[in-house]
Amino acid sequence: MYKTAMLGCGGRAHGHADAYRFVKRGKLTAICDMNAERLNKFGDDFGIFSRYTDLDEMLEKEKPDALHIVTSPVIPSSNERIRYPLMKQVSDHGVPAAIVEKPIAVESEDWKQIAGLAEETKTKFVVNTQLDFHPKNLELKKDVAEGRIGDIKFIDASARSRSSEQGGHVIQLVSSYIDNARPVRVLGQISGKENLDSAPGGHPSPTHVVGHVLYENGLHVSLAFGTEMAQKASDDPGIYGHKRVFVVGTKGFVHWRFNSWERSTLEGGYESGPLNYGEEDVVAQANFTEAIFDWLDDENNVHPTHLEQSLVESNLILGIYYSGITNEIIELPFEPPDGLMDLLQEKL
Repeated sequence: MYKTAMLGCGGRAHGHADAYRFVKRGKLTAICDMNAERLNKFGDDFGIFSRYTDLDEMLEKEKPDALHIVTSPVIPSSNERIRYPLMKQVSDHGVPAAIVEKPIAVESEDWKQIAGLAEETKTKFVVNTQLDFHPKNLELKKDVAEGRIGDIKFIDASARSRSSEQGGHVIQLVSSYIDNARPVRVLGQISGKENLDSAPGGHPSPTHVVGHVLYENGLHVSLAFGTEMAQKASDDPGIYGHKRVFVVGTKGFVHWRFNSWERSTLEGGYESGPLNYGEEDVVAQANFTEAIFDWLDDENNVHPTHLEQSLVESNLILGIYYSGITNEIIELPFEPPDGLMDLLQEKL
């Protein structure tokens, strides 16, 4: 039985903890949060009695096999980027594995710091883009993998919330359908600066972002983030209740959405139906966590959202931003310039 711990006891942490109802090989044994009231409420809710307000103390005493880092990438009150310092702290303690909430990075400096850490750390970092593990999405992916829609010709994917909030989810979904093929070129456009400084939840980004991406396998992918760009394709009225991936092949298509799905194949014709995101998500989070244990068991069983892959997807988002700033096609991967947020401010 693997021993796990949680850093951060806010709203998103509840989803991580609730998934342990379905986790078979791990037990959440310790939690940490600087807010003692929130810490104790969370501990009471989930029956966790080892509680800490200091991360170093928890890691030294508990020595978890895996740590959930469920914190914002940015402290909204101070605009301080905290993803890299926390990951470095965890790496220095030699924690075998860590699940980091998305996004892995929000701008150039933290992306480059984390990319540097990825080259030297022994900690198995993965980014919590768990949609890949949703049961219905897995079913549709199997359809694609087994050739039921023919050869993939085009993918259209979007989220109604901003790129820094749900962009990692959406791009990882795209990656999962094409065996993590790498993007090689992007042309992007951006608009809206109101969320660059003090974005809700500490996720600074342009309000609207679109990109047309070419992948190394020759596939073209269209991406859209933001209320004005994604709303036409949604089947949910909320900002956060809309994520989707639409995969078009030579013989049909599959379409996964936040609360419904559809597909068309030569064998089965057109099919569609509803899905319950909450019910699927808790199972997905559990399976995502179990995949960490698979990797700890076997070095060759690499988690699909491992840090190197997630950095590629994050680099794509930064590439879209820079294309929007420069009005140029950006070759990927690219070295994002420092001060990217300042450049966005100037452009927008």
